[in-house]
Amino acid sequence: MTVDELARRAGGGDEDAFAELVRLHEKKVYNLALRICGNQEDAADAAQEAFLSAWRGLPNFRGEAGFSTWLYRLTSNAAIDCLRRSRRRREEASLDDEGLGLSAVDRAPSPQARAEGAELRRAVLEGLGQLSEDHRQALALRELQELSYEEIAGALGVDIGTVKSRISRARSALRKILLKNGNLSGYLPSKPAAEKQKGGGRR
Repeated sequence: MTVDELARRAGGGDEDAFAELVRLHEKKVYNLALRICGNQEDAADAAQEAFLSAWRGLPNFRGEAGFSTWLYRLTSNAAIDCLRRSRRRREEASLDDEGLGLSAVDRAPSPQARAEGAELRRAVLEGLGQLSEDHRQALALRELQELSYEEIAGALGVDIGTVKSRISRARSALRKILLKNGNLSGYLPSKPAAEKQKGGGRR
C-alpha cells in the first residue's frame, strides 16, 4: 500500500494506517525537527506536534502535494514554533549563521559579542515567525535544513524558480524586520556573495 493510500485510509479514521504512516516517516520527521531545533528534547516535541497536527488534519487533506510533502511542512512549522517558545535554549538552535550573514557576530570570541550573537539569534527566530508561511518554510528548509533548491522544490511541490523567489523575498523581508527592530544594521547583507560561496555547490 502506498503512502498516499495509507493517508486516505487514515483520513477516514483508520488508526492502523496512521500508525504505519508514523513508522514510515518518524525518522525523517525527527531529523528535520532536530536540524531546526538543535536539541533532542525540542525536536521530539516538534515531531510529536507535527504528527498530532497531521492526524487532526487528515480528514481534510486533499493530497494535492502528497502526504510526505505536507507532513514535512507541518514539521518545519512545528519546529520553528517550538524554537520560539524555548528561548532558554536558543543558543543551542542550529541556525545557519553564515547563510544569513550573521557569522561576524556569532563567531567573535568576546563575551559581549557572544551575548550580542545570542540576542541576534533570538531576533532572527522571532523574525522568521513574522514571515508568511510560504516564505518561512522555504527559508527554513534552505538555511536550517540546508536543502538544495531542487530538494526544497520537491518538498514543497513547486518549481525551482518559485523556490528561489520565495527565499529571496524571505531574506529581504527578514532583513527589513530586523533592521526595523534595531537589529543587525551591518550584519545582514543582501546575500549575493554569501549565496555564491555557499549555494553554488548545492544547486
